Amino acid sequence: MSLSDLVSEAATGLKSLLVGLGITGRAFARPAVTVIYPRQEVDNLDTYRGHVELIGREDNPAMPRCIACGACTRACPSQCLSVACPISGGGGSHEAQEGVEMAGELIARAAVMAPAPQKGCKVPGAFFYDYSLCSLCGQCVKACPVDSLRFSGHAYFVGASRADFRLDLLARLTRQAVNVPASPPAAPLEEHA
Repeated sequence: MSLSDLVSEAATGLKSLLVGLGITGRAFARPAVTVIYPRQEVDNLDTYRGHVELIGREDNPAMPRCIACGACTRACPSQCLSVACPISGGGGSHEAQEGVEMAGELIARAAVMAPAPQKGCKVPGAFFYDYSLCSLCGQCVKACPVDSLRFSGHAYFVGASRADFRLDLLARLTRQAVNVPASPPAAPLEEHA
């Protein structure tokens, strides 16, 4: 290798280094786009689409609007939703959950975990959602005939393992209904004489 080849190779390397440093310097000078949690929090959650959650009835927020028709499970391309009817006419979420456990893994893919909802079933006995499989496409929300599903605004949902993202949506709805403060009674109107 001649001296001119070495100098040419060094000049090419130096030019590449300067171009890379220039790109890095320009990116470093731009304002930050990423929010570094917990020092800052996201303030524009209007368009955020979090995990899917059930919507409660107006008269009883702990009871879902869901009629267990199975339209959401059929529409889901990721098979991350599973709806099961109550077993032995129980109606309670706990009894239905035990029946689902007997059928196999507690929260698995929808095709394996729960049978298709039965005709005449009007209330889900179990409603499971695997957020780790979900692509957030919204097909389940669109397919629901009674508008019982929506995207949550919970942006700070974290977990240490995949199992943390397997959610019992009926239990979550019950917890949300308990935490909703009751509206204060209306103040009596005072008559001024």
